[in-house]
Amino acid sequence: MDQGVFNAVFTLFAGKAYAIFSLLFGFTFFLQMDGQRKKGKDFGWRFLWRLVLLAGFATLDAAFFPAGDVLLLFTVVGLVLFLVRHWSDRAVLILAVLFLLQPVEWFHYIASLVNPAHHLPDLKVGEMYAQVAEVTKSGNFGDFILCNITLGQKTSLLWAVNAGRFFQTAGLFLLGFWLGRKRRFADNAGNREFWVRTLAVSAVLFAPLYTLNELIMQGPKIVRQTAGTAFDMWQKLAFTFVLVSSFVLLYRNAGFSRAVSGLRFYGRMSLTNYITQSVIGALVYFPFGLYFAPHCGYTLSLLIGIAVFILQLLFCRWWLSRHRQGPLEYIWHKWTWIGSER
Repeated sequence: MDQGVFNAVFTLFAGKAYAIFSLLFGFTFFLQMDGQRKKGKDFGWRFLWRLVLLAGFATLDAAFFPAGDVLLLFTVVGLVLFLVRHWSDRAVLILAVLFLLQPVEWFHYIASLVNPAHHLPDLKVGEMYAQVAEVTKSGNFGDFILCNITLGQKTSLLWAVNAGRFFQTAGLFLLGFWLGRKRRFADNAGNREFWVRTLAVSAVLFAPLYTLNELIMQGPKIVRQTAGTAFDMWQKLAFTFVLVSSFVLLYRNAGFSRAVSGLRFYGRMSLTNYITQSVIGALVYFPFGLYFAPHCGYTLSLLIGIAVFILQLLFCRWWLSRHRQGPLEYIWHKWTWIGSER
């Protein structure tokens, strides 16, 4: 059962939830840019300050999530949105595609064909993960926090380098920005046709990309690390757009939109929920808390995750019935506009 649960959850969410999160980050940047543009202002410089604040939230999240935080990666890669904010739609899309092609991986792959002795730089990620794990197992809360916000963050960023996440994240940011500019989430006939085509193309591409990735992963190490990484990214990206386009199309249906309407409360507090998940997870699984990690398989962990999600959703509904924003969203918003009349 554990293996079946792992395979199902990994297939549905691994590399896809992160990709959707990245698309929405770029789309949110468009909303902020567009809102300020209508007032005759350039949001770009304020966005840089917003990224500085995000680094603070990344540190808070990383403190409880050993070598797994993604917000610092978003802070670093988010600079690309500032740089292209005034580019044309075509230029933004072209750069997004170039990033999503994973150019670094293909450079190393071609280099290995030219020189069989070529290999990727050893960033010692495995060794660093082992160090973080040892500190986590020690049960010392102070050491746990300090290690996570220092070595843990370094490990997370270097893992992202190895996994091709820097370029993919930049590409997804730009793609979300481009989708916003093209108003692709508006409900009209042209957009419905766009999402139907996106669903069809993504579904058709997923199977061969997945099969090719499985074949490549049986090859030599350098091939797995380069071409394998690229194809793995592509098959996950194809499935991501199957999920996104399916949801967008289903949401046009009144019954489906009513059924999932409660999720908007969770989404409006996404930063608060993201970080509190790390805090709750640390308290549930690690030695300074309940230390359930040695006793929980994938099935029980999934049930715990569902329970936490439901509790968070209930809290979001209660909180938003009394406040306009979640607690961390309020802080991020308030500090973003400090010293400005907006």
